[in-house]
Amino acid sequence: MASDVSLDGTALLSWAERAVDALSTRREEINGLNVFPVPDADTGSNMTYTMEAALAEAAKLDDGEKKSAHAVAAALAAGSVRGARGNSGVVLSQVISGMAQAAASGSLDGGCLKNSLSIAVRLVDRAITEPVEGTVVTVLRATAVAAGQAGDGLRETAAAAVEAARTALMKTPSQLEVLRSAGVVDAGGAGLVVLLQSLLDEIEGISREDGVVDSFGEPGARPAASLGSTGCETRHGRTNQLEIMCFLRLTGDTTLETLRDSLADGGDSLVLAPVDTDPDGPVRAVTVHIHSATPGPVIEELFHAGEVTDLRLEVLPGSPQVETRHRAVMAVAPDGPLAELYRQAGAIVVTPVPSGDRPDDTDTVSKILAELRTHGIGEVILLPNGLLSRREMVSAELAAHAAERTMTILPTARLVSGIAALAVHDPDQPVAVDSYAMAEAAGSMRTAVLQRAEKAALTLAGPCSRGDVLVTSGTGVLLVADDLQTALEQTCTRLLGRGGELVTLLLTDEAASEIDLARFTDHLPGATGSIEGGADVEVMVYPAEGLAHLAEIGVE
Repeated sequence: MASDVSLDGTALLSWAERAVDALSTRREEINGLNVFPVPDADTGSNMTYTMEAALAEAAKLDDGEKKSAHAVAAALAAGSVRGARGNSGVVLSQVISGMAQAAASGSLDGGCLKNSLSIAVRLVDRAITEPVEGTVVTVLRATAVAAGQAGDGLRETAAAAVEAARTALMKTPSQLEVLRSAGVVDAGGAGLVVLLQSLLDEIEGISREDGVVDSFGEPGARPAASLGSTGCETRHGRTNQLEIMCFLRLTGDTTLETLRDSLADGGDSLVLAPVDTDPDGPVRAVTVHIHSATPGPVIEELFHAGEVTDLRLEVLPGSPQVETRHRAVMAVAPDGPLAELYRQAGAIVVTPVPSGDRPDDTDTVSKILAELRTHGIGEVILLPNGLLSRREMVSAELAAHAAERTMTILPTARLVSGIAALAVHDPDQPVAVDSYAMAEAAGSMRTAVLQRAEKAALTLAGPCSRGDVLVTSGTGVLLVADDLQTALEQTCTRLLGRGGELVTLLLTDEAASEIDLARFTDHLPGATGSIEGGADVEVMVYPAEGLAHLAEIGVE
């Protein structure tokens, strides 16, 4: 089949039938890989059942609707979400939902497949409360990144996705001790490989009898009594838990966020998969999955939150405990002059993706992984600069490990401290020595942030009015000032009170327009550098449009 083809609804329906056959054939093999988060040997069965439910829903379409990839994908998504079994089934439903959102044009081409995988990453990330790397989450992310970097053709994109999925799957034992000990790869990731390989076979026109069949795992890997990967972290390792699944239509004031909060302490492996396909609309229906040792209160919360249907309970065995276990500098920085400053200093820059962006936007961790692949980096020192959450940093490090890269994350809490770290970077030193020197430089810098008060309030530094300048250092308010000039001068005086010879200022255009830099340097004990002054303190000023606040100050 040519590389520029697309799949219409009929071909997409044929793929779904092929996927059901393939998952059914590999069901017991995938079940045998199943060791995380609890060993109940049903991931293959759950994924097969979920795909069967998807196919059954699509089969209800009339002959005209079956010609549209969008209509078929939407039906597959609806059926998979309603019929999802187990965590792995819920993840599978989100992958198909991503395909439905991306297939609005009426056919599935290379660009659509790229978008669908990217959307799926975001949907899975939104659905899973506490994802764990080394599971289907890792495999899916690697797949989306590789597909996004492939050519435009559908076959080329699908082939890249399959290759990346298989590679990431082989690396999952290096990320989860429970997989490594059992000598298996992740079960959910294995199911995803089967799904993607079925799609590639459909695109290439390979008969179902001649489809690719191989075993999962490293040479010598043995099957294990198991539980398939879900991407959800086991926190308690309890016995006698129940798996609770249901379809929930939210009522009253209940939202996806309030539901997540109400169930968060009720157990482990919480997954809330929205049924609504409109990424901009409110979520009013979800598929719920949770493992709980106290099912009574959890079920009460579910009925309190809305209308519960398809409630299913299953006794689970005990949960195993999970353990997570050419050089370049990569910096996270907002797009604009600061990003350019980091690039000029030799860093690879990744601009962060706001968490509130649409699901089809690439997330920050995927962008980091894409840069690693693009530049062929073996060792990377990452400067998060206060723009990555702890969860994102964990995912970035483990994703890099899965791609056989070494990543060291430095404690740069501010962009200004990242600049200090980059200034002492020495690629000729061993990575541990280089990282130590950079972390020491970042840690020795005293920093402060200047921002406008949005409303009147009483702070630890005294009362403030709306529009006053608040200066924060660490987690507290250092001082309150009527204007930016006063705030800058008083802040630097305090920070230099404990010594220092270099002041670094990151100023937005608004801040620069309100500050008299000559007056500022005259206020300091003999400032030099980018502004005229004496010989004691050097001042460096950098434009910083794109900051979330007015200015950052660093003293070292």
